[in-house]
Parts: sequence; C-alpha cells; structure tokens
Amino acid sequence: MGDLALDRRDGVLTITLSRPERLNAVTGALTEEMLDVLNELMRDAATRVVVLTGEGRGFCSGMDLAGGDPGGGDEGRAQRIYRGIARGGEVTARLREIPQPVIAALHGPVAGMGVSWALACDLRVADPTTRFVVPFVDLGLSAGDCGLSWLLPRLVGPAKAAEIFYRAQRLDLAAARDLGLVTEVAEEGRDLEGALALAGELLAKSPYGLRRTKELLNLSLDAPGLRQQLAAETGVQSLAFFTQDLAEGMAATLEKRPPDFRNR
Repeated sequence: MGDLALDRRDGVLTITLSRPERLNAVTGALTEEMLDVLNELMRDAATRVVVLTGEGRGFCSGMDLAGGDPGGGDEGRAQRIYRGIARGGEVTARLREIPQPVIAALHGPVAGMGVSWALACDLRVADPTTRFVVPFVDLGLSAGDCGLSWLLPRLVGPAKAAEIFYRAQRLDLAAARDLGLVTEVAEEGRDLEGALALAGELLAKSPYGLRRTKELLNLSLDAPGLRQQLAAETGVQSLAFFTQDLAEGMAATLEKRPPDFRNR
C-alpha cells in the first residue's frame, strides 16, 4: 500500500506507517488506507493480534500541516479540513472497535494525532527515544483531537490530563511510564521487536477470551452503572461455556500443560 506497509505472519498483522521522510505525518491518503485495513480486521478471524508502528525515526508526528489541507478531495477548504480531522478520529474509534488487541510499538516523536492513535491501542511498548508531544494549545488548537480528550483522562485521570493539555507538555519515556501510558520498555531501536514478543505472548491466550475482554473493556468505559456491565459480562461469560477452547483451557490447567486453543 502507498503510505502503509503490512506484514502478516502467524496470526499477527503488523501495520507500519510508512512516510519516514515526514516522520509519518498523517495525510488524507494515509488515513483512508488505515481505515481500509481496520475495516477488514473487523471481520478477520485469522488475525488475532495487531501491531502498529512507524517507519524511521518516529512513530507519528501528527497531521501533515505542511502537506496542504488534511482531507484532500474536491470540496471547499472548510469541508476538506473537517473531513480530514473526522476521518482521523474514525481511525481512533476503529482501533478501539476492532476485536483484536492492538499493540503500539513506539519510538521517537509521538505527536498530535499520533498520540491519539497510540493511546487508542490496547498496549504500548516504547523505546528510550519515545516522547509524547501534545502541542495543541501552543498552536492555537484545542487538545480535543481525534479522541484525545476522551482517551487521556481515562488513562491518567482528568486532573493530570488537564495539566498535560493546558501546559502543552512533552512526556519523555520516564514520565509516560510513571503515568501508566507505557506497558513495556524496550532497548533503543527494539520497540517493534518487543511489541512482536508481546504479541506472541497474547497468541498463546484464548482468542475468544481476548476478543470478548476487549469488548467488555470498551463497554465499561461508557457503562452507566455496575448492573449494565454485569449484564454484558454475564452474556459473554455464558457463551464461553459453549466453546471448545474453554474445555481445552480447563483440561490444560488440570494437566499442567500449555493449552492448544483453536478459536472454536
């Protein structure tokens, strides 16, 4: 694909943002390619884990402000800008909605829209060069960008999110790790290797369990109360008893051996 590189192997899809000359800045074309891939993943049972990374010196430097209006197309400028930002937000939503766990492999700048996409992933592996950059209010923009004002408060709490937003803070690896934004730390230049190792760990887990757990985690973020979440959990947990993998998981535990899950 033009602005993405895809690598499928052993149940893992690695998506690489591939505009290294622009630190993987997001264009309308890249966004549409991302949405095509993510929409396919909604119905892809063979892919069990997704890894998202960026080629070259950084993960993603945000919207390509130097590359013209973000949306492209033949509409007027206001419509193009609106569509470009809205479609970037759609990528954020899709990263949350696809059933596969998504692991971000981070290095270098993670800025602007790139922060939203990174935080929309389920887990994050980062190397020491990683720095989260939230520059919006310094640029005359709001920090409500592609889901960031929804994601960050849920990860670090509203007070800390306000500080990061209002002060347009940069977070180095140590600060991001202290806030719980980073799952694992890799050696410099080995964030993708670390993410793929983590993906391999998840491949040994129950496919049903992982997909339905992601579904329940997403539901919990908007659940109006405990009883609504209990109802969702009961449905998911009851269905597990009709899968062959549950019997295999229980047998493997009793026999003290690794389970052989078949997604059945």
